[in-house]
Amino acid sequence: MRELVGDAVTLDDDKPVLRAYYAGTRIPSPNGGFFIPLGIRPMDDGSALLFLEFSASSLRYWAVVPKVTRTERKKVRDLLNEGVDPDCPRHGDRQRLVRVGRDLVCPLCGVAYARV
Repeated sequence: MRELVGDAVTLDDDKPVLRAYYAGTRIPSPNGGFFIPLGIRPMDDGSALLFLEFSASSLRYWAVVPKVTRTERKKVRDLLNEGVDPDCPRHGDRQRLVRVGRDLVCPLCGVAYARV
């Protein structure tokens, strides 16, 4: 089912889109062409919305970036205990987590990975 968020429509299958987004590669569109990331909106439940625009038109879509898993949270917590500034578990060494209030957040994912 497609829902509207503002003027954006949900993607039917967002897993390939998120895989490409995390890898930092061009994001393929199911309609051909590719998506251009416009921004991320953190949600209260720990997930985030990734807003995308289709390269061949002004159609806008959104995909849900899932909230942090226990494995990701443990990985970040272990790095913090070792005294290392952790990178985003999803984006790898391309993106370091930043402090936002008491949370460590990936600016590209929009989700909090740990409390400090």
